[in-house]
Amino acid sequence: MNKYGLHGKLQATAGNGDKLAAILLQAAQLVSTAKGCLLYLVSQDQETPDGVWVTEVWDSKEDHDNSLQVAGVKELIGQAMPLLAGRPEKGQVLEVLGGAGLPD
Repeated sequence: MNKYGLHGKLQATAGNGDKLAAILLQAAQLVSTAKGCLLYLVSQDQETPDGVWVTEVWDSKEDHDNSLQVAGVKELIGQAMPLLAGRPEKGQVLEVLGGAGLPD
């Protein structure tokens, strides 16, 4: 399979976790139709409600990079940035080998 994956946590300022998650869910809808998008999962941390995790699987890094050009994505990034408590944590870049829910 060998797909491009990303997994990282975004920490919102106090009380803004739900707002950040809502913006990221909008982003998921936008990129879901982008070439090569296999998964864009948004999760909220149960122990830290203002922590939001994003897990992505793409056919390639190029497809991921090109998704930033999807109409509306840059605007959502602009809305999300003021909600962050500092810079996003360094995420993990993964080589996705396979698993349930992903095409072969």
